[in-house]
Amino acid sequence: MKIAVLPGDGIGPEIMAEAVKVLNALGEKFELEEAPVGGAGYEASGHPLPEATLQLAKEADAILFGAVGDWKYDKLERALRPEQAILGLRKHLQLFANFRPAICYPQLTGASSLKPEIVSGLDILIVRELNGDIYFGAPRGLRDAPDGLFQGAKEGFDTMRYSEPEVRRIAHVAFQAAQKRQKKLTSVDKANVLETSQLWRDTMIDVAKEYADVELSHMYVDNAAMQLVKAPKAFDVVVTGNMFGDILSDEAAMLTGSIGMLPSASLDKNNKGLYEPSHGSAPDIAGKGVANPLATILSAAMMLRYSLGKTEQADRIESAVKKVLEQGFRTGDIATADGVVVGTKEIGDAVVKAL
Repeated sequence: MKIAVLPGDGIGPEIMAEAVKVLNALGEKFELEEAPVGGAGYEASGHPLPEATLQLAKEADAILFGAVGDWKYDKLERALRPEQAILGLRKHLQLFANFRPAICYPQLTGASSLKPEIVSGLDILIVRELNGDIYFGAPRGLRDAPDGLFQGAKEGFDTMRYSEPEVRRIAHVAFQAAQKRQKKLTSVDKANVLETSQLWRDTMIDVAKEYADVELSHMYVDNAAMQLVKAPKAFDVVVTGNMFGDILSDEAAMLTGSIGMLPSASLDKNNKGLYEPSHGSAPDIAGKGVANPLATILSAAMMLRYSLGKTEQADRIESAVKKVLEQGFRTGDIATADGVVVGTKEIGDAVVKAL
């Protein structure tokens, strides 16, 4: 099984090294091939998604991705910035379904910013559509305003767009995910304001006819953001569009104690996927050996489960991570009063030992 390993920038190489260490400890025969992406891709070939890297991603059975981005690239034109690499991979590989689980481990309830009784036992799955919405809609750009109160002034504009087939395919993914959990699905939109969201809601209601065993509810995004803080355990599976999902999944991440604990999977229609931690490249701590690699290690577990058909090995990794937390090992972002703070490499070593 061929895995494209794309470490990227900032803490990406450090956390990726620990995930690869864990994969190599499983005793499986994986073909791991590394390639530059993001800022590293720009330095190597003048583009954040080099052609050779894209080709490797297309040929691989799955992609394990670190993180991209660095302040030093902020002055580049947008098409050449590191973040375009992940957007390009999603587009070229048609990775339209993003799974972001938010689980609060019992050992980390004290690391959450919310009261333990609010987050204890939290287990949410956010299903985010990845290929549409305002991130990819056209037209977009900068211009002199052709009308409005400030006609002639410089303005930026983006277009929020969704077609019915786009919404329908993510709806099926979300309903099927709900069937495997508590059979509760919350669809998040802004149908009281946006035509795009009205289409989203109408399509969700139509698809729901095929899943009589799943309870579908609807929530406006502003209320959903509030309820995630007020009563997060009321949610099970949440499905939403690209921009809302981007924001809500990061909010849900912090309920668990740290975004450094959250893996993610981005899948195509055949379950080939790109797996990455939900956090960014954190250039401020890069090279210091203090980054939390557990989200990347857990992303590798998701890769084994969803794309490579290695459920038993995925379970082994997840159990090993739980054991490491039970043993009290912590990186700084999840430090608790009863834990021992260690570095990136030490956490990776502990997971390997637990395996």
